[in-house]
Amino acid sequence: MVEDEKLLRDELAVMLENAGYQVEKITDFHNVTEQILSSSPDLILLDLNLPNESGFQICRQVKAKSSLPILVLTSRERLKDEIQALKLGADEYLTKPFRKERLLIRISNLLRRYRGRANLLERDDFLLDKHTYTLYIHGKSVVLAANQGKLLEAFLLSESRVLTKEELATALWGTTEFIDETALQVNIMRLRKVMHDVGMLQQIETVRGVGYRLLEDGNSSPNTTGSDLPGSGISELDDNGDS
Repeated sequence: MVEDEKLLRDELAVMLENAGYQVEKITDFHNVTEQILSSSPDLILLDLNLPNESGFQICRQVKAKSSLPILVLTSRERLKDEIQALKLGADEYLTKPFRKERLLIRISNLLRRYRGRANLLERDDFLLDKHTYTLYIHGKSVVLAANQGKLLEAFLLSESRVLTKEELATALWGTTEFIDETALQVNIMRLRKVMHDVGMLQQIETVRGVGYRLLEDGNSSPNTTGSDLPGSGISELDDNGDS
């Protein structure tokens, strides 16, 4: 529960505990997203008017790194606030004051809807299962090779920031003691090809002298090299083995 009004927070906690739920209350409003993700909750109850960071920011950050369900509970009644929250990934939007029964049924419905989806990283046009590295896109599924799955997971969790070669080596091989840049480039190339072949809008951008990042809209920025695959005779989707 991310609610800064102590009285309401305590009342909500008692109500939810009486309904059979375990409740963890956020009381330190610094690094809220990190606190949420480290506790691995089944559902987030999120206010919008918060100190330090708004609920909008927290919603966006959480949804960029997880598929946790978010129920926004707020006094903000304007339609544009509800639309903004839903665009950022919120699953439900309920305004204060509220009826206890309405909140409880929405929580129950959300938990039922998300059952079995904790392993999924979601974007508007695809899903990635972090356990099996199965990519669900355009009504079909593709099982990625392990290294491709590890790289795509790292990019999806990076919130579009540049990942250094050291970070990518850790994602692939669990260490930075020995970085084989050729092997890294080969794995990036293979992932780019799969992304291209399945029709993903996102592209991997090379940032000269630093590393790589995932472009959500596929548009390159200055001081980078392009990530488009040139036309080639390669038609196989899967690679045999990983470097």
